[in-house]
Amino acid sequence: MKSLKTLIRGLSVQLVVSHEMSFPMSMRLQYEPGDPYAVRAAFGVVGSDETVEWIIGRDLMADGLEGPAGEGDIRVWPAEEQDVSDLYILLNPPDGTALFKAPAREIKKFLQETEALVPKGAEPGRIDLLALLAHLIAEG
Repeated sequence: MKSLKTLIRGLSVQLVVSHEMSFPMSMRLQYEPGDPYAVRAAFGVVGSDETVEWIIGRDLMADGLEGPAGEGDIRVWPAEEQDVSDLYILLNPPDGTALFKAPAREIKKFLQETEALVPKGAEPGRIDLLALLAHLIAEG
């Protein structure tokens, strides 16, 4: 059995405001084998400790590398511009919208590392059902 370590990778991304304007941001991806379907993505202003965290499905991110994926609050799709491969991530909560452009190659590498920890299809065996049950009881 592989190690159950947490994977964390920091990336430089762009907050896209318009075709002509974007701002540098940071994105920290985190994957925990105990929550095998999810990737946590924390977005922040470069140089700031404050972030906004989203939980994105690992399969959604992988599908978005190949073509448009997602509905509702999170959508992901690849972009080919000037021989540079990027991935667009659209976050669309009820109170606003944010479009990020991220380096697809780095996201693909991160996802490959997550699959080395928890192969696709092996996720159900990694879920801690007792912890999940305790969480549900505490909320109820």
